[in-house]
Amino acid sequence: MKLLYPTSLALDVKSLEGYSVDLQPYDVKEPIPEEHTDASVLVTWTNSASNLSDAAKRLKNLGWIQSLAAGPNDVLGAGFDASKIKITTGSGLHDRTVAEHALGLLLNAARRFYEMRDWQLQSKWPQHLGGPQPDRPKGKFTTLRDANVLIWGYGNIAKALAPSLTLLGATVRGVARSQGVRNGVEVYGEDKLPELLPQTDALVMILPGSESTKHALNAERLKLLPNHAWVVNVGRGTSIDEEALFSALESSQIGGAALDVFDQEPLPGSSKLWKAPNCIVSPHAAGGRPQGAEALIAENLRKFIAGQDLRNII
Repeated sequence: MKLLYPTSLALDVKSLEGYSVDLQPYDVKEPIPEEHTDASVLVTWTNSASNLSDAAKRLKNLGWIQSLAAGPNDVLGAGFDASKIKITTGSGLHDRTVAEHALGLLLNAARRFYEMRDWQLQSKWPQHLGGPQPDRPKGKFTTLRDANVLIWGYGNIAKALAPSLTLLGATVRGVARSQGVRNGVEVYGEDKLPELLPQTDALVMILPGSESTKHALNAERLKLLPNHAWVVNVGRGTSIDEEALFSALESSQIGGAALDVFDQEPLPGSSKLWKAPNCIVSPHAAGGRPQGAEALIAENLRKFIAGQDLRNII
């Protein structure tokens, strides 16, 4: 059995050597070498569309693809025969990095670091941002202490983020398809959004990209948020109606937005979000650093050889 692993990140493949598998590195931007088209397993990370398309056509013995991305849309759209090939995701590998980025965006919004930077570039001292400040003023988002943070899309990333928010004094609640208590956090169904959004100081979006989540945060739901509330999106850009969001920012209907993902990426220079009031643009930087990839590959390789159900299979 041959396993192809990408050279697009530093993988310690020593943990895989005990499985009597032929381990071969490959360039994710180039066609698969002819001598490796007999591979049974393909591990992917940041592969070019042409590389994946080529692999779909020429790797006839492929039985399993392990994507290291949380959402393997690139693999699914490449033309692989999903009826014959098992496809598993890198769900769980990006939880801590995305959670940390989301926390950073929330702190940036509350403490207005983005605005301080703008004044710094002008070599000016923003007196209104420094010196004595009111402590936790009502109707403003200036701190995570006592803030109501609502996480929409309460999965593994949310579970990694919530303890840090709680530690800083925030009240954390979640929204997901099914309600319940998860690691001590109350999670509600989406039917409760009309009640939850008006009580929210910061809304963190971690929804997956699908037809069911497209423009989940629309004009109607944006109107339910208090005018000081911030929207943070580290899930998928398609989950927000960007035109409605811009209108809400322009009219001060909400306090601001910190966005790491967008409907179209890279964000076009023509997008109005670049210069929207109180809008922080982050270039899809929350993830991009799989952690624990070797352990996931090893676990699934063992299960694949044994004919068992794979972890994170789609």
